[in-house]
Amino acid sequence: MSERMATLFRTLTSGVYVIGAAHKDKISAFTAAWVMQLSFDPPMLGFSVNPDNFTYPLIKAGKVFSMNVLAQGSMDVARRLGTHSTRDMDKLEAIRWRPRTTGAPVLEEALAYFDCSLQFTRRTGDHVLITGEVIDGAILTPRATPMTYAQTGDLDGASALYPARFRGG
Repeated sequence: MSERMATLFRTLTSGVYVIGAAHKDKISAFTAAWVMQLSFDPPMLGFSVNPDNFTYPLIKAGKVFSMNVLAQGSMDVARRLGTHSTRDMDKLEAIRWRPRTTGAPVLEEALAYFDCSLQFTRRTGDHVLITGEVIDGAILTPRATPMTYAQTGDLDGASALYPARFRGG
């Protein structure tokens, strides 16, 4: 609801990623920005997901996920996979991808990818924190520059999700 708060949070430097999941014959992916490295040894990553997202139960069931780093100029991919859905909408249909080590989708046009095995999940407010150990990965487009969350504007509709003010003030 607060554009002021959404603008404040967009100053946090974060990239734009596509999280992919696979379980049995189902695949899905979504755009994410709340991503971070958690550990050097073993290499671990974490991200936050809305538990109503169609991909979330696939991650839990398949116990794997891919994290694709989007390059600047990938706004169409970010927009297509950023569509909120509680069901599979074949969002990957028009996007070139292939499975790597875990079977989770790796976008062929990604700047880089990480293939991860699920370690644990934890509810964090209205989202769930997903952590995973990186078991494979590569840079696919060495000269590309990562897309930043600030460059997406209000693509995710976040300004409507923040409270109007902080609890303490």
